[in-house]
Amino acid sequence: MSASFVTRFAPSPTGYLHRGHAFSALTAFEAARAVNGRFILRIEDIDATRCRPEYETALLEDLAWLGISWEEPVRRQSAHLADYEAAIESLRARNLVYRCFRTRKDIAEAAVSAPHGPVEAFRGGPLHPNEEDRFLSEGRPFAWRLSLDEAREAVGAFQKLSFREYGEGPRGERGRIVARPELAGDVVLARKDVGVAYHLAVVLDDAKQKITHVIRGHDLFEATHPQRLLQALLGLPTPAYCHHPLLTDAEGRRFAKRDKAQTLREIRASGVTAQALRAELGFPG
Repeated sequence: MSASFVTRFAPSPTGYLHRGHAFSALTAFEAARAVNGRFILRIEDIDATRCRPEYETALLEDLAWLGISWEEPVRRQSAHLADYEAAIESLRARNLVYRCFRTRKDIAEAAVSAPHGPVEAFRGGPLHPNEEDRFLSEGRPFAWRLSLDEAREAVGAFQKLSFREYGEGPRGERGRIVARPELAGDVVLARKDVGVAYHLAVVLDDAKQKITHVIRGHDLFEATHPQRLLQALLGLPTPAYCHHPLLTDAEGRRFAKRDKAQTLREIRASGVTAQALRAELGFPG
């Protein structure tokens, strides 16, 4: 197998897989197989309140049923919390993160009451040390947020950062794309109760697993911008990206767990074969 093409599928076991997951997993798997590359399965299970063992067992069964194989051992994020905490500490030591005590409700209310309409992204900053100490003594929950202002000082102009899109973004973006992390604001990198959040975990995992090509849906295209910044701050390599369209139902809605989209388990139970589903999704053979 070629180490020059390494891609992955990284589901979260917070529910059963549906057609959209199957399409994304097959897109990555077949891309790797076409060039004799490597395909890696990663379980993103940092959300202990929603991830369940039965969902992980089911997704492994569903992927195998589709004819997808992967390298062992499977990396589970929950087994690497110390790595994420070390990264947060390194960013903290460089003054690149700060504690944010605002809740999602606080931020949503501030956006609605903005004088020129809702803001696109949260920009905060550290509290005065006295106020921060008081909040900490009260046991208030907080999130570690990346400081865009400090990050800009650390890497220079954001215009120097870019990534390669060899697929197509949701608005037709292709080729070399200048990163605009300011669009995402001061993203959350960790919470008090969880040692890491999505953006930080994914860039660390991709680097650790030597991912060369990230293949994922249009819904994650915007996430590439702050992730490119994190790669620069942490000295991590930048993979190539390929974002694919999202699969939609007959009414044009994307398949989603929250909308109770028909699961692969249900499809299997109805008697549909893996070959038939693969063909439906555009993957014959």
